[in-house]
Amino acid sequence: MGGAVGLREDFGADELRRLAARAKDAAQARRLLALAAVRDGMNRTEAARIGGMDRQTLRDWVHRFNQLGPDGLIDIKPTGRPPKLSDEQQKALKQLVEAGPDPEKDGVVRWRCVDLKRVLGQRFGVDLSEVSLGRVLKKLGFSHISARPRHPVQDPEAIAAFKKTFPQIAAIVSKLAPETPIEVWFQDEMRVGQKNSLVYQWAKKGSRPRQPKDQRYENAYLFGAVCASRDTGVALIMPQADTEAMQAHLDAIGRSVTAGAHALLILDKAGWHTTRKLKPPANITLVPLPPACPELNPAENIWQYLRQTYLGNRVFATYTDILDACQDAWRKLLAETGRITSIAQRDWVTVGQSL
Repeated sequence: MGGAVGLREDFGADELRRLAARAKDAAQARRLLALAAVRDGMNRTEAARIGGMDRQTLRDWVHRFNQLGPDGLIDIKPTGRPPKLSDEQQKALKQLVEAGPDPEKDGVVRWRCVDLKRVLGQRFGVDLSEVSLGRVLKKLGFSHISARPRHPVQDPEAIAAFKKTFPQIAAIVSKLAPETPIEVWFQDEMRVGQKNSLVYQWAKKGSRPRQPKDQRYENAYLFGAVCASRDTGVALIMPQADTEAMQAHLDAIGRSVTAGAHALLILDKAGWHTTRKLKPPANITLVPLPPACPELNPAENIWQYLRQTYLGNRVFATYTDILDACQDAWRKLLAETGRITSIAQRDWVTVGQSL
């Protein structure tokens, strides 16, 4: 072993202790205290014990300190093996996933890790395991999630235009007295029946839980409308979806609008919504959505919540059981303070309190 290595002279013992007190890295703090002891003239073997090391290791850290200063006393994390995919290749992979596969060219309608493994091998000659590829995808910001449905004839520009012009729509369609309060309601229908849906649930990893699935066809229709600003809603359970049922629902909504206010009722263009046979109450103006744009209607999310929370994974023995279940689910929805607002509130609904 060689002789003791001298410490650089620009750091005194007190300064080294102050740096140790402020250090966020515990190992660096111990090494600074050991060097402070050396600066005070302590035997280097004893100083090494303060830092939790032996004399030779202290000698090595003195070399690092003399060369790099206090930052040199921080452990250098090993870089590990270089990634198999370069930055440019990762960028190409990201673009590939975002664009999605071409069924004719790629032979699949969704990317799986096994498909991307094959494409990367063909394009870049890189052999990456499916597990490693999954890690890369997560690092790039991707997650394996279910897709939201989109109508095949949907016009994205129509959606953007409706959101942008809704305040003007409200002003145009509502020829009301000045200072009339405005409420925005969303309306839709949901079929509930014996041929019920299965929904996601928590279960033990690796298992696939079983739920009853009825094959009979008794059903009813839940007509629902919600007002996010008031955190309330109105529903009717009807045997079928037709003009007569819609008229009854409109009358019920009209009775629920705040006295003296006017409701803008946003709904899709189903036949029983647009027929001239409908007679909306005087305090309701119908505002139809653009075609094939169900995601603009928060009532769709209300149905999803009711199915996943109260109505899914069930078998209804009789028609009366269906009616009871719908009634119970709607009442529970209304009883949850803030639930309707949290589901149905939309930023683009920006009409003022009055017109």
